[in-house]
Amino acid sequence: MTRRTAKPPSTASGSTSLAAARLTAQLLAGTPASSPEDVVGRLLAVQAQDPRGARLAVRSRSTGLTAADVDDAFTTRRSLVVSWLNRGTLHLVTAADYWLLHPLTTPQLRTTNARRLREEGVDERQARRGVEVVVDAVESDGPQTRDDLRARLDAAGVPTAGQAIVHVLLAATIEGHVVRGPMVDGEQAFVSVRRWLGPPPDPLERDVALGVLARRYLAGHGPATPNDLARWAGIPLGDARRGFAAIADEVVPWRGDTPADGTASRDELHVLRSDDGAHEIPPPRLLGAFDPILHGWASRALFVRDHQGVVTKNGMFRPVALVDGRVVATWTMPGGVVAIAPHERIGASARAALAAEAADVLRFLGLPEREARFD
Repeated sequence: MTRRTAKPPSTASGSTSLAAARLTAQLLAGTPASSPEDVVGRLLAVQAQDPRGARLAVRSRSTGLTAADVDDAFTTRRSLVVSWLNRGTLHLVTAADYWLLHPLTTPQLRTTNARRLREEGVDERQARRGVEVVVDAVESDGPQTRDDLRARLDAAGVPTAGQAIVHVLLAATIEGHVVRGPMVDGEQAFVSVRRWLGPPPDPLERDVALGVLARRYLAGHGPATPNDLARWAGIPLGDARRGFAAIADEVVPWRGDTPADGTASRDELHVLRSDDGAHEIPPPRLLGAFDPILHGWASRALFVRDHQGVVTKNGMFRPVALVDGRVVATWTMPGGVVAIAPHERIGASARAALAAEAADVLRFLGLPEREARFD
């Protein structure tokens, strides 16, 4: 099983120092986390429309955990939830951070949600009725799977065909009524925010909340720019700038190397003043689908370089292999075998490390050990 050991800060030239700083902020280098909550709290939000990919994001940033530990955080500890948040996409967040992100990232989703409901044949009255049905179900009868809610919506005459049910559930989510919580028969069920998470904390004044958002984003993504934050969170650039301004005494300009693709200048990039500069390039890692390094900033070129095809034209972020801090391969898992497809030559030592990573992926997922394959 490949685990990390302490190494001196990277001193490589080019864009490597920026990559090292971001990879360390992302917990892919340095001291690994010891709980799912520590990983998710550091990253603030982990894209989660691919459930396995979200769990693998936890694996690659921790030690000794399993996918069952993530499920236990959902079901028993109630410390992690999944909800439509940043950019209107499902994200894995801690229960505490839901209260920060929901009011900042969901109001701007209402217009698109209303339009998509109409396109799916759900009129305004039916949409309101659908939200009422969903809320009543989770409030009265506890966790509900999508099929449970579909049956109730069908009985109430609310359209559910195609993507209609998704946008009815999204409407209930935007209004702050539901999140995805416990695992029920292998599926993450919808629950009442009020009953599952308890009473909300006192709301933050908006500029204070934006400052907290900027601080937390930089902790897991710095060095970064306000534009990076705006793109990642799906908030207006003006709000991202207000967030950075709110913590101006806590940040300093980045004085290392700038991105090779020129997407940000040294003066635009900032890092938390508390950053100790002990940045590392991690050992070879296997990262799951939609891993945070592929969409944590306005540009992914720093890590992807010439392999832009790891993000498909229809918006799928494929599982990737990282060597020397950059993407060198994609991988799949047909029949429970990790199959690695190099996009360039991978040396013998890196191949051995990736094979050990493949074994750890299977351990984490609770699957039988099988030898990795290089296609």
